[in-house]
Amino acid sequence: MLLIYTHKLTPRLRYAFKHMFTRVLQIPIEFTTRIEEFIAHGPLKITYTKQALQNEFFVKSNDLLFEQGIGDIEINMQQWDDTPCFFATNSDKSSLPFDIFAAAFYLLSRYEEYVPHVKDMHGRYPVNESLAYKNKFLEQPVIDVWAYKLLTVLKERFPDLKAKPTPFQFTPAISVPLVFAYRKVGILRTVSGTFGDLFRFRLRKVLLRYAVLFGIKKDPYDTFDDFINLHNTYNIQAIFFFLFAKYATYDKNISVYSNVFRALIKSVSDHAITSLLVSYEAFYDFDLLKKERKRLSDLIHRPIIRVMQHYNKLDFPDSYRNLIDSEVKEDYTMGYPDTIGFRASTCTPFYFYDIGSEMPTALKINPVVTTDEALKLIGDKDQIIDKITEIGKAIKSVNGTFIFKLHNHTLIENEWKGWREIYIKTLQQFGTKK
Repeated sequence: MLLIYTHKLTPRLRYAFKHMFTRVLQIPIEFTTRIEEFIAHGPLKITYTKQALQNEFFVKSNDLLFEQGIGDIEINMQQWDDTPCFFATNSDKSSLPFDIFAAAFYLLSRYEEYVPHVKDMHGRYPVNESLAYKNKFLEQPVIDVWAYKLLTVLKERFPDLKAKPTPFQFTPAISVPLVFAYRKVGILRTVSGTFGDLFRFRLRKVLLRYAVLFGIKKDPYDTFDDFINLHNTYNIQAIFFFLFAKYATYDKNISVYSNVFRALIKSVSDHAITSLLVSYEAFYDFDLLKKERKRLSDLIHRPIIRVMQHYNKLDFPDSYRNLIDSEVKEDYTMGYPDTIGFRASTCTPFYFYDIGSEMPTALKINPVVTTDEALKLIGDKDQIIDKITEIGKAIKSVNGTFIFKLHNHTLIENEWKGWREIYIKTLQQFGTKK
């Protein structure tokens, strides 16, 4: 057990240290503010404060973990070997050149998203406002990299220190905002869609629409058996997030009362983890969020503990407070919809820290590193596969979790040409063929 001495024990400090040591490195830790207890402890101990006590492993602390609320923080980026870092210690006595614990808290808590900023048309935090984007480390899980660099330095001082990191994990998170393209969408949507396709001379879509409606062909969005079979083949556990809400401007799934829709969800839930894609409307309506969760839970006869927000909507801290009040346990929205990268600069699931109330919570945040939409912008199939390999290599090097968000329509060859091959090669890389 590693003992950490500090002059003031705060919720922020506990949170940052526990993520780095307990979650990333799997090293048990304890804290103390008593000097005599620290001195009496065995060799495995470090100090995190302004001044070293003796000749121990010492990290000079930044003020951030001892403050409350949001302040105006000046950040100067520098390098720790080949890794971006900030909050330099500027001390010859400090065993680390940077206060990586304060920096980790800044990134994990999404401190910058509490600061006033310009939002996009859906009220989302834009990627180009982030520190990681501006300083070109968005595609690096720097918190995990810092943790392993810290481990290297610690083992030089404490050769007997043991870390037991969790193994690398690959998790497809499949968003289902529209379960069918043509089937069961209703007369008005069928007629308007037909005229829209005719107006744009998309005759193949017209023919496909009516082939589906007359039962000649399978609906192109009904790819669930394909996904399940592929995941079973490569021993991959995926999560399906179904939009199960009334029709609205941004929520266009079919009726939640459709027996065909309900039967499909129940069938998928027999083979894979099935959860809720929170509707656009429920983002603003706490009672509607509870209603959607209960409706889906009653259908599959399982509690809905995981959610993903439709359109990737997040608003700190209200979004996560609503999920907590609704007794949601895990969220899969921490990522950018059309940009590859680590929004919270980690590939290890972590817990939401509410800066407004200055306390950690029990809501587990599962960071999404990329989406099919972000990868599609690359264009070339081989380059997409290379990028997925690159991401996987970076995450594997720190024993992280690779969460890949895609949609049920991603496997449609006429719209997403080459993506079936891309996805199969992805599963071959990160799965184990039975």
